[in-house]
Amino acid sequence: MRTLREFDDRRLSPYTGWTRDHWAALADDLLLTARRHASDSHARVSFPGPAGGYGADVDALEGFARTFLAAGFRVAGEGGRDPHGLMEWYAKGLAAGTDPHSPERWVRLDEHDQAKVEAASIALVLHLTRPWLWDRLDPRVQEQVVDYLTPAIGSGYPPINWIWFQIVVEQFLLSVGAGAPDAPRADMRRDIDEGLALTDGFARENGWYADGAERSYDHYAGWALQFYPLLWTEMAAGDPAADSRRPVYLRRLERYLRDAVHLVGADGSPLIQGRSLTYRFAAATPFWTGARAGLSTPAPGLLRRAASGIVRHFADHGAPDDDGLLTLGWHHPWRPIAQSYSGPGSPYWAAKGLYGLSLPADHPVWTAVEEPLPIDTGDYGLAIPAPGWLVSGTRSDGIVRVLNHGTDHSHPGTNLTDSPLYARLGYSTATSPVLAGEHADQPLDQSVVILDEHGLPSHRTGFETLLLDQLPSGTLLGASRWQAHWVVPDATGPDHGSGRSGTVRLGPHITVLSVARGPWEVRLVRLAEAGDTPGVLRIGGWPLPARTPASDTDRGETAATWNGAAHSRVIPGPGLDLSGVTAAEDSSPLAARTLIPWCATSTAAQPDRWYEAVVLLGGEEPPEAPALSWDGPASARISWPDGTTDTVDTSVALG
Repeated sequence: MRTLREFDDRRLSPYTGWTRDHWAALADDLLLTARRHASDSHARVSFPGPAGGYGADVDALEGFARTFLAAGFRVAGEGGRDPHGLMEWYAKGLAAGTDPHSPERWVRLDEHDQAKVEAASIALVLHLTRPWLWDRLDPRVQEQVVDYLTPAIGSGYPPINWIWFQIVVEQFLLSVGAGAPDAPRADMRRDIDEGLALTDGFARENGWYADGAERSYDHYAGWALQFYPLLWTEMAAGDPAADSRRPVYLRRLERYLRDAVHLVGADGSPLIQGRSLTYRFAAATPFWTGARAGLSTPAPGLLRRAASGIVRHFADHGAPDDDGLLTLGWHHPWRPIAQSYSGPGSPYWAAKGLYGLSLPADHPVWTAVEEPLPIDTGDYGLAIPAPGWLVSGTRSDGIVRVLNHGTDHSHPGTNLTDSPLYARLGYSTATSPVLAGEHADQPLDQSVVILDEHGLPSHRTGFETLLLDQLPSGTLLGASRWQAHWVVPDATGPDHGSGRSGTVRLGPHITVLSVARGPWEVRLVRLAEAGDTPGVLRIGGWPLPARTPASDTDRGETAATWNGAAHSRVIPGPGLDLSGVTAAEDSSPLAARTLIPWCATSTAAQPDRWYEAVVLLGGEEPPEAPALSWDGPASARISWPDGTTDTVDTSVALG
């Protein structure tokens, strides 16, 4: 894949150098490369690699539909100008894919649920490119497309972001006059109204959305749940329901983006958290959604800085690869990042991140000078109530950290296994949770656990959020409590990124209070009466990607370094008399080895006392660490390296 550096413009884009020319070249390269993997009819785009969990037919449909997104955005933003003949190329594929008699026909919506996802991409591109594609299709092909999409009507969709796939498909069908006599238009309007009412229930504080009823907060909040509502209001413009909802969706998006710009690292890395990470620069989607919606806050130059930073991060780290392909992985191919629904065509959902190309070259988002991200201008702390996150960004190293006291892809009291994508105590733009190997299922990184008599760690999913606040000094406070539990999981169900149910054994209640400032967290841990399940208490720190050899467990060390560029450290307090750094091999997409510092008690932890550890993730090893002293059993005094002193009433975490 070429570097695209020939297009750099540091006057217009002082932070990334990227302009619309970069984005257009990236889209064109992806689309022209995809053609090499297409069938003769263009209906099936089958990228290299083993078939995904849903089979080769679904993979080929994904390859078509997801690259079709990029083609649609590209042509729409050019007002129909199409030097690569994209619309003609995809029109041929539409004709064959929707032809029930073609040997290359697509999996239908009533044959496999994944077709419902891909149908939404097809419908939205047909809407965006209507004058140059739909209106020029042969009437027979138009009828085939309608017939292909019609099974969406009255069909069941999971009550998560998928509801928007049904809404988008049926809105397109309404727009082209489909619906009589076999599928009355009234049925589609009922589906849309009921779907809209359901998605209203996803809305949370400050513009955020949960992906359904669970505490599921991840990149779907931006690349799906902010994206589709405003796109639908465009599709349904003039309908009183759409026109009345648009201001609501705009307010939510504007408020969400005020938080979202704080979640992008200085190097453009998005937060490495949540499922479907292989969609990579789809994380840029909500910023383009804000631009297309005409938001003035955040400013267009800031929106482009965020989006361009994200896509350049991947382009500079090998995605697309040397063959111009997006593989299952992050920077490079790494198959364990996939969920059970992922196949070789799945990564092309990244095309949603190219949504900005639907805007013409003279749009303010392309002509404005880039403005700095919050991480470019200084340190900050932010408490985000909906996901229960404490966000700390530091300018010196460009790292954004999230301490997690609110997200687990579950409900309070469920006692599932911990998903490493959702239930860890921390996520960042510089580290990946351990996603493969024993420590993916047995929490070590960013965890507080009790080890049972077999040395197995407990889980926290189903925890209760107790506190999320910011002191006048700017220091962040967050707390959660859960009943430690061990689960023998039922491994027969599909892996969609969440924790698993199974046979549960309960242990003591654990309360964790995080006090965070800059690169530091003072982590306070308290156990309730242990009952019949005493055990060793272990506290795990940030999982640092490493490229240097290390022994499996270096006892006595509590710090890990990534080639001198980043540092992870755990400093144990009284009673935590064991410590070490564990090396986990091929456990994350960032490096061949991950180093995880930890500390622990040497005997069963004592109930009703505060244990303390200082946890660091930073670009350099600070000369001094926070110092903690106690002014009483519930008053912790913390002196930070920057000279700030905070007094924390720990009773606020005890209810």
